[in-house]
Amino acid sequence: ASPGGGLGPEAEADPALLRASSPELARRLRGLALVRGGFVSEGEAAELLREVEPGLRRGRYQRDHWDRAITGYRETERGLRGGAGRALLLRVTPAFPARRPPRPSAHVLDLLPGGRVGPHVDSVKFCGCTIAGVSLLSPSVLRLQSLRDPQDWLELLLEPGSLYVLRGAARYEFTHEILPDEQSFFGGLRVPRGRRVALIFRNDPPGENPQPPRDPPGTV
Repeated sequence: ASPGGGLGPEAEADPALLRASSPELARRLRGLALVRGGFVSEGEAAELLREVEPGLRRGRYQRDHWDRAITGYRETERGLRGGAGRALLLRVTPAFPARRPPRPSAHVLDLLPGGRVGPHVDSVKFCGCTIAGVSLLSPSVLRLQSLRDPQDWLELLLEPGSLYVLRGAARYEFTHEILPDEQSFFGGLRVPRGRRVALIFRNDPPGENPQPPRDPPGTV
């Protein structure tokens, strides 16, 4: 296996945690939309929550995000300084290009059981080529949908302790969303939504690049 348990573009997703509208699309996004179950243990998850909860409690749950993409949430930025947090940053770093490592601070998103993250593409003004997220507390379903061909979709089952990675076409050419509770199914499997805390790592946009990718429609 390659460093970091094989999180680079050659990486394979856990097949039981990924569904696609067609085998061709699954092949096309192989290594670009990645999900790994059990990326952090229950003990590590508990330590991570203990570290981020004080910062979250200082904020109130919001009904609407400034870009209207998120409802029923609170969020904070957090440099993870505890043992589990420092270890997690080291373990997600191989998912990023060597010259474009993740920022040291994680975006911590706390979503209520009835909250949702609507379909969006992270703006190239604020986020680089790679997104990696660790899910805690509640399972959920992450759905990707093609901006060009809406009938093309991919779904990732995000169990507590799992890691997802989006890059390349999965990052720029597909919206992603966390399905709301009433739509939270993975195939025939009902995935009831509880409170979900996600630690999301991003890298910086290519400021020195004279021609960065343009924001597609639906960008936030």
